[in-house]
Amino acid sequence: MGTLRTEPATTLHVVAMPYPGRGHVNPMMNLCKLMSSRKPDILFTFVVTEEWYDFIHSDTKKPDNIHFATIPNCIPSEVGRAKDFPGFLKAVATKMEAPFEQLLDRLELPVDVIIADTYLDWVKKKKNFLNDL
Repeated sequence: MGTLRTEPATTLHVVAMPYPGRGHVNPMMNLCKLMSSRKPDILFTFVVTEEWYDFIHSDTKKPDNIHFATIPNCIPSEVGRAKDFPGFLKAVATKMEAPFEQLLDRLELPVDVIIADTYLDWVKKKKNFLNDL
């Protein structure tokens, strides 16, 4: 009798990092859903702040191969960010990088590709960043 060889259930691990704003999170999730529908063997880790996770985690139309991962609420709340939008922009540019890096280090599966919003300049420094999607 020969040995049974099993292939891993996923062939690619994609981390998706949207800009933490309504007009960015929803389209990034839609992109992941679209890609997932065409390639169900891709595992997506969708990274959001804890606040955003509370907004979107009950999405019943999310495919099983899209998983959420969170970083701490290190930026002003989505609810009142218009009061100090320049402060919000500065916080996104300076306070999200370290928690994101720590999250990447904690992921069980190695990351093959990172898809990120173009407004998150600090993500471009990470290896495997997909520049031209």
